[in-house]
Amino acid sequence: MKTWNRNSNIMDMFEEGKVLKICAPMVRYSKLAFRSLVRKYSCDICFTPMIVAADFMRSVKARDSEFTTNEHDRPLIVQFAAHDAQTLADAACVVAPFSDGVDLNCGCPQRWAMSAGYGACLINKPELVKDMVRHVRNQVDNPNYAASIKIRIHKDLRRTVDLCQKAESAGVSWITVHGRTAEERHQPVHYDAIKTIKDSISVPVIANGDIKYLRDVESTHRLTGVDGVMSARGLLANPAMFAGYEDTPLKCIWDWVDISIEQGTPFTCFHHHLIYMLERVSSQPERKVFNSLSSTSAVIDYLQNTYGSVQELGT
Repeated sequence: MKTWNRNSNIMDMFEEGKVLKICAPMVRYSKLAFRSLVRKYSCDICFTPMIVAADFMRSVKARDSEFTTNEHDRPLIVQFAAHDAQTLADAACVVAPFSDGVDLNCGCPQRWAMSAGYGACLINKPELVKDMVRHVRNQVDNPNYAASIKIRIHKDLRRTVDLCQKAESAGVSWITVHGRTAEERHQPVHYDAIKTIKDSISVPVIANGDIKYLRDVESTHRLTGVDGVMSARGLLANPAMFAGYEDTPLKCIWDWVDISIEQGTPFTCFHHHLIYMLERVSSQPERKVFNSLSSTSAVIDYLQNTYGSVQELGT
């Protein structure tokens, strides 16, 4: 397996001709332990949860709690929420030695983010986005360091294309497109919009939205021509999805137990991930019992009694 080092250029991954499989930035969930798990199951690139750049720069305590990584946690993209170029560039310079790029969140539709000037409201400020990308590009002392953006689309797609072309002119490394508007939640993904964006720029494009099975990666690529596919909820439900498993395999569940114990994952986070993983493979009465468990030892006993141990997988 290729060892990733600081001099590796993440953009080389896009040259290999395969569709990259990417773990989305997920608040509370795409932390180091979960990234460690999905990397065992064919995930090519992982994103951190979104970090508010201004808070991150304000205190060492915030930096220590928001951003944890290790030598195996690569390739890694750190996603920031920001609304001014210098703060984003400052944050990028702090994390650059420990990651392969930063991503500017221009897609979060939550009201708090929008009202603070973060997230999806930035798709209406193409000049600001352009400035932020350029600041990162100019100030991080590593020519291989990536500066990407993650966006939602406008109802008038011409505005989205204009945004993407402006970001491209500023040196953006790639653009991730969640194929819905800021107002849409569970409506169908607009694959035609993603394809239009892909056809309008020359930098790589990553598609995001409704990727629940490995077959969705291929169908999305076929419909849009994108260079990569990003999954959020699909990976929560089945962290082994990119390796071709239809549902979470027992080996993956025990891998999560081992990683969580090794990394000291708080019980609530450890338990929540398992609730997601077991949702499609357990009955409602089983879920009711499992969801009420309140200690790591109780969870391990339940898993052994209900599904068996890893040692029994081969029998």
